[in-house]
Amino acid sequence: MLNKQLIALERNLGVSTLTQIIEPCIQEQGVELYLKRDDLLHPIISGNKWRKLKYILEHALALNTQKIISMGGAYSNHLHALAYVGKLLGIQTEARIRGERPEILNPTLNDMFDWGMHLEFISRSDYRLLREYKAYDALPGLQKGEYWLPEGGAMLSALRGVTELVAEIDLDYDVLCVPCGTATTLAGIISARSNKQVIGFAALKEAAYLNDEVKTLLKNTACHNDKWFIQLQYHFGGFAKITPELLQFIQQFEKAQHIKLEPIYTGKMLYGIYDLIRQGYFKSGQRIIAIHTGGLQGNRGFNS
Repeated sequence: MLNKQLIALERNLGVSTLTQIIEPCIQEQGVELYLKRDDLLHPIISGNKWRKLKYILEHALALNTQKIISMGGAYSNHLHALAYVGKLLGIQTEARIRGERPEILNPTLNDMFDWGMHLEFISRSDYRLLREYKAYDALPGLQKGEYWLPEGGAMLSALRGVTELVAEIDLDYDVLCVPCGTATTLAGIISARSNKQVIGFAALKEAAYLNDEVKTLLKNTACHNDKWFIQLQYHFGGFAKITPELLQFIQQFEKAQHIKLEPIYTGKMLYGIYDLIRQGYFKSGQRIIAIHTGGLQGNRGFNS
């Protein structure tokens, strides 16, 4: 039975609907494209942030955790959501943030600070070392009541929440697409269905290592789906990098569909899907469902 606090939190979430994307370039190829609107769940703990955190938080609460420590960048959707939900649940939160402390906190960091998260800025080399610690009790120096949460919530218990996303889809489909940062959401989707093709779209450059990350996460599941892979060519120069071409695509999409995107994850994925559709990559008659993973607060990093 889910923790009562988490049940109450979940009851206040919005509904993640399926929206068909109607565009001439899609219809001409004879395929259908739908967007699962996980961005509608919540303005802060939206999309895969809630999906991944749900059962991690259940585990942490069961252990009577007093503080959750995690890591991320200065515009991290993961840390932003964790700080917010930590305040709601009465759990202290702490962030190890990549890079030097800025003279003026950006809007994301300012939110996190206001919600009571302790912010610790560390060097990029120290940040890379933190990626070695994969389990909740693995971080050296953890005190009693402290819980370590790896980058992006990359833990086995995160996959359980992501599988619920897939279970909500009541429309038959052929391909499921999702953006990738740590590829935890991708692993959760793969573990949920064994008979559908799953495509991840890497948001960062030189991301072939994510294949091993997915395999590691799936190792302790009952998943036997090998119909998945990661598209590596739609990163637009690297993580948090954008180009005029990408921004133009997003602006045109938002104008046509009246759906807000962000350029780090969902925007890059949808650009990639449109490009593959134009190339004839998908067969006529196929139905594609793409996951909108939320994180719209990150747009403030490009509008400021």
